Amino acid sequence: MRPRSAPTRVGGFSLVEVMVALVVICIGLLGIAKMQSLAISSTGMARMRSLAALEAASLAAAMHANRGYWGGANPAGTPPPVSVTYDSINGVQGVGAQAPATCNQCTPAQLAAYDLNTWTASLSALLPGAMATISCPLGPPPVNCSISIDWVENLGGMTAQEAGQSAHNPLAAFNNPTYTLDVEP
Repeated sequence: MRPRSAPTRVGGFSLVEVMVALVVICIGLLGIAKMQSLAISSTGMARMRSLAALEAASLAAAMHANRGYWGGANPAGTPPPVSVTYDSINGVQGVGAQAPATCNQCTPAQLAAYDLNTWTASLSALLPGAMATISCPLGPPPVNCSISIDWVENLGGMTAQEAGQSAHNPLAAFNNPTYTLDVEP
């Protein structure tokens, strides 16, 4: 008979080590999922801000094309409106003329009303909860106007602190960003 030798210890992982490794991997995967969520939310916010800038530039181009109305040097000698506002409930307010369906031979005021109606239709389709204000202070030409666009951003990437503030104040500044463009028609 052979003498029995002491059993040799076989190397390997214990169940505790495997469980610790799984916990570490799960925490890492949760971190990656949160980063992906924030990246998607940031991309959406950047898209909205870019659209607001493009829409403001579009209206500025229309204002440049209709200097007879916006520039304060129109033939009737009337200054542009001090303030024009838009929201989804009241529509466009502050333009003296009624907007025609098409504008082939329009007065400067009719062209401004037509431009504003088509611009606000595009604005409301692109930005959720869009509101706009066009301010042109009275004074001698050249007139400096300000285009201000407000909208509601998606709150998917909010931190816990922002969510708490939003619950107490639904109109907090981080929910409704504003884009302002100064233009000289």
